[in-house]
Amino acid sequence: MTDLIKMTATEVVGLLKSGDVTPSELLDASEKRIAETNEAVNAIPTLCFDRARAHAARLEKEKPADRPEMYLHGLPIAIKDLTPVKGVRFTSGSPIFADRIAEFSDVMVERLEERGGIVVGKSNTPEFGAGGQTFNEVLGTTTNPWNTDLTPAGSSGGAASALAAGQVWLAQGSDLGGSLRTPASFTGIVGLRPSPKRVAHGPLGLPFSTYPVEGPMARNVPDTALFLDMMSGAHILDPSSLPAPETSYVDSLKNIPKFGRVAYSPDLGHCPVDPEVADICAKAAEDFARYCAGVDETCPDLHDAEDIFQTLRAQLFIANHAPLLARHRDKLKPEVIWNIEKGAKLTADDIGAAQRAQGALYQRIVAFFSEYDFLLAPAAIVPAYPHKFRYVEEVNGVKFDNYMSWLALPAMLTVTNCPVISVPCGFTKSGLPVGLQIMGPNAREDRVLQAAYAFERDHDFASRVPIDPITPA
Repeated sequence: MTDLIKMTATEVVGLLKSGDVTPSELLDASEKRIAETNEAVNAIPTLCFDRARAHAARLEKEKPADRPEMYLHGLPIAIKDLTPVKGVRFTSGSPIFADRIAEFSDVMVERLEERGGIVVGKSNTPEFGAGGQTFNEVLGTTTNPWNTDLTPAGSSGGAASALAAGQVWLAQGSDLGGSLRTPASFTGIVGLRPSPKRVAHGPLGLPFSTYPVEGPMARNVPDTALFLDMMSGAHILDPSSLPAPETSYVDSLKNIPKFGRVAYSPDLGHCPVDPEVADICAKAAEDFARYCAGVDETCPDLHDAEDIFQTLRAQLFIANHAPLLARHRDKLKPEVIWNIEKGAKLTADDIGAAQRAQGALYQRIVAFFSEYDFLLAPAAIVPAYPHKFRYVEEVNGVKFDNYMSWLALPAMLTVTNCPVISVPCGFTKSGLPVGLQIMGPNAREDRVLQAAYAFERDHDFASRVPIDPITPA
């Protein structure tokens, strides 16, 4: 079982397909590993192994040869606790929904289960996914396996921690302002924010919103590509959702081209960055030159990206959560209240100005990608920090006036609507992982995965996980 846990998702799926291991045996391995590590990391606080074993029993009656080429064949996966799984506790990290049981599954979950994924539990998240630190009043605090005094970030912190600790081979996350990418950076795994509508999900109260996206998290780039293949495809419940690509993301990694010129920005022209993180990412960008025609230190004009993000995020919060504030203010954490009230103060002019600014920004991004293949940047301004702090308040003498501004590095790229991946690129002197963001043109997840894989193949960072949780003396 220990050997199975250490294998990649791609390797394990190969064993399932050949019949050398059964879904039930993998569930045993996952359940054992969760039992060994979850007290230390609290990554998957809600388990559903009875449901999972019933699913495994159905799969074990089938013949693998009768299944589609792209299939998971009974691989255990984790689903973030912002996404419903029928019959499983669904808290969204909020005391308001502490006892809620999902009456249906999100269409993304249905698709993953139809394609051979077995849900073993719900990974932890901050309340309604708000914030870059994974804690809530219902299910407690998730810690980082690299140092359990530290946070895995958020909001997909439970998913990242579960992967780094070897509890599952693949974990679904979601990303609004870096919720996939920051946890990936903090835990030494890979997290991909796809283009909006690449992964269909729903039914949703705001089905036309393009800001929050669902995406794959894994321990390496090929596994991330596999999971994105399993997630992709249009669905009528998610309007404007994109069809699956003609060439699978897994197949796109078989031939990595020589790239054109690539841009690197140490700060996106805006963000204070911890010096050690900056040095590690700068070295990674220098290494990237071997895969392309050259790396230039430059950046598209993102001068108003954080303001656009903050305004449109506040608009999303008031649209989604205003009824909860009216009925359950006493049960909401201060950061959620702040964001809803920020949305309530917006005027039509504020929203219109942000939308116009985002449109102009996107045109600048299109022009940028006519000259450069990718944009590289740090995935987070700091390495993992103590989970006793709710958020990062200051870096390099710059103090932040709200709980989201320390996440500006990933959030500024959110407003471009382009796919962005965080891939491990080094470690601090104290042994903490650091991630590099790679952004490509809209809807070109294949190119982003190729770039990440080109880098990953020449570095051993992906081989460092899974690890046993490290608890300081």
